[in-house]
Amino acid sequence: MTDDQGLPMTPKWDPEKLQQDVQQLEELQSKPLIPKTLGYIKRCGPGLLQSAMTLGAGSAAASVAAGAAFGYKLLWVQPLAMFFGVCMLAALSNVVLTKQERPYKAFGRETSKILVFLWALGTIMASVIWHFPQYSLCSGAIRDLYEFTTNTQLAPVVMENGQAVLDSAGKEVHNYTPLWYIVGLATGITVLCINIFTVWSYGSSAKGVKLYERFLQGTIALVIISFGIVVCCNIPNLNWLEIFRGFTGYYAKDVLCPNGSFDPNSLTMVLGMLGAAVGINMTFLYPYSQLAKGWGPAHKTLAKWDLGMTMFLPFTLVTSLIILAMTVGGVTVEPDKVSTMQPLTASKALVDILGPTGRVIFDLGLFGMTCGAVSTHMVVCGFTICEMFGLEYTKWRFRLFALVPAVGMFGVLINLPFWLPIMASAVCLTMLPIAYLLFVIMNNKRSYIGDAVGKGWKRWVFNAILIIALGFTVVATIIKVNSSVIKPIKALFDKPAAEATDNAPAADTPVTTEGNALAPATPGEDVVSIEDTALTEDAGPIEEAAPEVQAEEPAEPIEEAAPIEETAPEVPVEESAGPIE
Repeated sequence: MTDDQGLPMTPKWDPEKLQQDVQQLEELQSKPLIPKTLGYIKRCGPGLLQSAMTLGAGSAAASVAAGAAFGYKLLWVQPLAMFFGVCMLAALSNVVLTKQERPYKAFGRETSKILVFLWALGTIMASVIWHFPQYSLCSGAIRDLYEFTTNTQLAPVVMENGQAVLDSAGKEVHNYTPLWYIVGLATGITVLCINIFTVWSYGSSAKGVKLYERFLQGTIALVIISFGIVVCCNIPNLNWLEIFRGFTGYYAKDVLCPNGSFDPNSLTMVLGMLGAAVGINMTFLYPYSQLAKGWGPAHKTLAKWDLGMTMFLPFTLVTSLIILAMTVGGVTVEPDKVSTMQPLTASKALVDILGPTGRVIFDLGLFGMTCGAVSTHMVVCGFTICEMFGLEYTKWRFRLFALVPAVGMFGVLINLPFWLPIMASAVCLTMLPIAYLLFVIMNNKRSYIGDAVGKGWKRWVFNAILIIALGFTVVATIIKVNSSVIKPIKALFDKPAAEATDNAPAADTPVTTEGNALAPATPGEDVVSIEDTALTEDAGPIEEAAPEVQAEEPAEPIEEAAPIEETAPEVPVEESAGPIE
């Protein structure tokens, strides 16, 4: 094996065990279906990392919004989206397992070194920047549990004359107690410590890899059980016929064309979900997690089972259960206001329908989703940075680089600066369809993988599916680049500075702090909208951050000492400084 082949992990740590697995896989081929299925499931692993990564804050927000706005009608979207994603990863897996060569160097040699560098760069940017919303939602869930179980308010609403004080955006202003910060920091530190232990175990030994996979199995099981209980508690309210219709796309036309013509909001949401089940960082993590386990040509069948049983199935179960929980729980929102429905808002709404237990279990499910996503962000950075800089893989290098996304822990307290999500989206959204195109090309490059390109009608059908998946991704990319990059940037220049100056108050108006303009963001809002989940795994607060850009224009009114409450539309300090939950 050359330096560019495999990873010095399982093949180095336990070569005898790896050889035994290969022999057992050959024996499984001749066994009956049930023993064969159980045998493959027992040996799965890399797909777990994909499930944990994609089942994060973004998936939670997308599923909550889809269920609250459309009920059963969008049950078909997430499974179809993940099917396309699984097929694309299967093509990547076929290439990597055939040659057992690290894809960063191999793809750079066979295609373009610039493109693979951008592929890796997008992976790191997505893993670091979208780390913040994971901690935000995680801490928000724990704060919600604390408030509910202790019957206390960590951030009470500021009242004036018997009415809630609103900020410039029409949101309630909150008074954040010291305990609010303490609970958030304690949650962030605890989650970080747990993930440091598990991720460092992954990079230390074959047993550590297995321990990490068991950890992910536990978090995914917690998520499935939690949301499953919420649904099971209200089984009498389930409409099985509507569920069947929802999964088969019976209402697709009603959702996309409610009045006989395409509805832009619904179309944007559906196309974004179809093109975004797999994020750019997932495409880098999957082949390296396979090489870390020493998988090769003998593991190709196992890889297919792995994608189906530990990636497609958990993702479909979790997202469907959340949609069902919203539907049977009576949590609803108008489609045109879908971005206002956040996971923690839904958790509180479930109390009236499912009782206190439903709220507690739903919060635990959100905690499990984000905890698993945090760990996989760390793992992929450990691999990616070593590859980008051409460094030989060592245990401590992996551990060091795995800590790069840990800065996201501050998501328990602060929001991302406006320009960070825009910059990340510009790179990540653009690179995903390019990465997909690379996978399609490499999977059909006979000069590289030989007969592994396939033959006959199966090859043509599979390639047709890949092209369709690529097409959806390109369309979704265009939509998301427009909403997450172009629109926020245009908002910087939409309002003329002259207009802002004309509307400014007189210079002798006293400055006050009334309205708590410097307060953190509203608690319970993880600001991960359904549109933010597209194309970058668990994308962060792109859409919510857009209003903040207006703060850059009217510098003069601020210097004239205008009241904060009046100039808040131009300087929404709280959106850039407050915590996102």
